[in-house]
Amino acid sequence: MDDDLEQRIAAARGDLPADLVLRGGRVLDLVTGDLLDGDVAIRGGTIVGTCADYEGARVIDVSGLILVPGFIDTHLHVESSLVTPLEFDRCVTPRGITTAICDPHEIANVLGADGIRWFQAAARLTLMDLRVQLSSCVPSTEMETAGAEVTARNIADLMGDPSGIGLAEFMNYPGILHRDPQAMEKLRLFSGGHVDGHCPLLSGRDLNAYVAAGISTEHEATSAGEAREKLQKGMRVLIREGSVSKDLDALAPLLTERTAPYMCLCTDDRNPLDIGEAGHLDYMIRRLVALGAPPLAAYRAASLSAAEAFGLRDRGLIAPGKRADIVAVGTLEACDARLVLAGGRVVDGDAFAARGNLPSIGRKSVTAPRATRETFRSSANRVETPVIGIREGQILTDHLSEDIPVTDGDKRPDPSRDLARIAILERHGCNGNVATGFVRGFGMTRGAIASTVCHDHHNIACVGIDYDDMALAANRLTEIEGGFVVADDGKILAELALPVAGLMSLEPFEHVEARLRDLRDAATSLGVTLEEPFLQLAFLALPVIPSLKITDRGLVDVLKFEILP
Repeated sequence: MDDDLEQRIAAARGDLPADLVLRGGRVLDLVTGDLLDGDVAIRGGTIVGTCADYEGARVIDVSGLILVPGFIDTHLHVESSLVTPLEFDRCVTPRGITTAICDPHEIANVLGADGIRWFQAAARLTLMDLRVQLSSCVPSTEMETAGAEVTARNIADLMGDPSGIGLAEFMNYPGILHRDPQAMEKLRLFSGGHVDGHCPLLSGRDLNAYVAAGISTEHEATSAGEAREKLQKGMRVLIREGSVSKDLDALAPLLTERTAPYMCLCTDDRNPLDIGEAGHLDYMIRRLVALGAPPLAAYRAASLSAAEAFGLRDRGLIAPGKRADIVAVGTLEACDARLVLAGGRVVDGDAFAARGNLPSIGRKSVTAPRATRETFRSSANRVETPVIGIREGQILTDHLSEDIPVTDGDKRPDPSRDLARIAILERHGCNGNVATGFVRGFGMTRGAIASTVCHDHHNIACVGIDYDDMALAANRLTEIEGGFVVADDGKILAELALPVAGLMSLEPFEHVEARLRDLRDAATSLGVTLEEPFLQLAFLALPVIPSLKITDRGLVDVLKFEILP
């Protein structure tokens, strides 16, 4: 807190003027559901008074507006916004997101502990309170090649930073269930502390074992039944609505005033195009209320419940002694932020300009061998072929099987059956691995798209119909230091450079939003029917989400947790 104790008490009693007074609005009390009249007085970064008249050095008229606590995104990867933490701050804080709890395991898979330290440094600059969890699974499994590893010793060295809360999502749930020594070592570091969960479709005794390990949150529930069981086992369920993983509609019926204290909101992976066109947590609140969730439940999940789930006792209410994270909205249904305070500071252009700078990191991290059309041929000789089946709006996939003939020693893409070639090319300079397979669901009829955003190892992921275009797209990624590329007929149609570890742009978020729109249009011109093909492609390489995935080491049967022969 910025003020000393005596000054806060004096300002609360009216013996001293507050630094800032919000006058004329009504406060939504998330405990009783009442709308409270009276001024909100702030001293330093702390609320000192409500429901009374106050004088202040600065008074802001919020007549006709409703004041709600700042929103808390309980689980996200800033890297998936494709911009730096400072640009992410500028993008979403004006929408009312005043706390973001991030897991920097995307950059950690490229740069290791240095990437996490970079995020800790960013947290000292952002207007929002950026909380940096320590990444638990880098790489996510032994079935992929990442650019770095984060060990228990690395994690221990990173502990103690003011931005920290606990251990980030423990994706390697088989490692917990089978008591892998490295998994146990990491969990013991946070014994009695906070550990985030990640256990898609886990149920019954296995879920009991996972929760018994001390894991308290879960953002991977994709159905109301799955979420209900996890609530019944004592987990806090984080409703997720990202650019690919869209679980809000499925879980909305579960959010009531009874369950809201144990449910929170998160975006996980959401890019500036979706944020610009629809919103962030503000969109989630609007959507929940439109689907029939009580406004009190939606706003609780967005702030108070989130604060309590993560032990942030200083926020989540507009009440004396709480951090002055406040959003003024026109109506609860619209969730239209008219004014935002983060830690008592008005969020505006002047506040962003005063933050300071964050040096870039992870330049020239894409060092893949040069690809040719031969790189993408399939050497398999069995007609029966496993195929990754996309579920749009989810990161779960289906394990399909198709008969694909071998022609001149190659199984070729077949757009008539929506069978595209998918390939993962190791890009960290470790081994030069290449793995190929087939995927259904893109709708692609020609060309190729490629990306270095490839969860979580962030090798090059490429999907296409034409091998020459696939090689062109993959090679272009090295030239632009990573990013997204769309190619067709020997030409680059659109691209977005992401030179920070091959994950983030150095440009403003508005530039990234515009380039994403160009990329979407270019992908559509290839016949792609997916709303967000690039992040959908990225998740096809994550071997901890059922059912069939692909890494640089081959196709992965996630349910068996093994690479297919």
